[in-house]
Amino acid sequence: MIKETVLELVTTYGYLGLFVSLVLGIVGLPIPDEILMTYCGYLVSQGTMNYVATLATAISGSIVGISTSYWLGFRFGLPLVEKYGRRVGINEKRLNIVNRWYNRFGKFVLVIGYFIPGIRHVTAFTAGMSRMPFASFAVYAYTGGLIWSLTFITLGNLLGVHWTKVAELTHQLMFWIVAVVVGCAILYGIWFYLRKKRNKVE
Repeated sequence: MIKETVLELVTTYGYLGLFVSLVLGIVGLPIPDEILMTYCGYLVSQGTMNYVATLATAISGSIVGISTSYWLGFRFGLPLVEKYGRRVGINEKRLNIVNRWYNRFGKFVLVIGYFIPGIRHVTAFTAGMSRMPFASFAVYAYTGGLIWSLTFITLGNLLGVHWTKVAELTHQLMFWIVAVVVGCAILYGIWFYLRKKRNKVE
């Protein structure tokens, strides 16, 4: 029901529908963001929407949504989770999971989190709660939003009339994207450690 409503919203209102849906979905409402963007990619392939404008709208929506989640975490923190968290999928269990990921992968979690439904808004909320500097948050979160939007809109454009097959491809795609990001994070960690060690020796 939600899926049909969201797709109809985009069909009727175009870029505005995409923007609003992504903002609300990233903040925490149960909106199928990946399916939404893939559908928009399909509309691009049919000439109904423009690729650059669609991508720009999706990136803008993801930035506003993820920044809102960060601000909510920064401003209200745990009391908001205890009072309203269940309504938007933020609970202590998910917060603990994301905290463990932060301890293991650092700020790269903000990039990885985009590709895990139900987790992306929690990563931003947790970053706000922990008082992560907004500049650092923005670099990783906005980069993640760009990669995420580019991936699914391009995928929908390439699949064309077969865009509904995205559900079959998403799990494989997410696995490889997360694997690449985690691999990069590990390599960066090793490089940073060796650099730090070398500086101490000097």
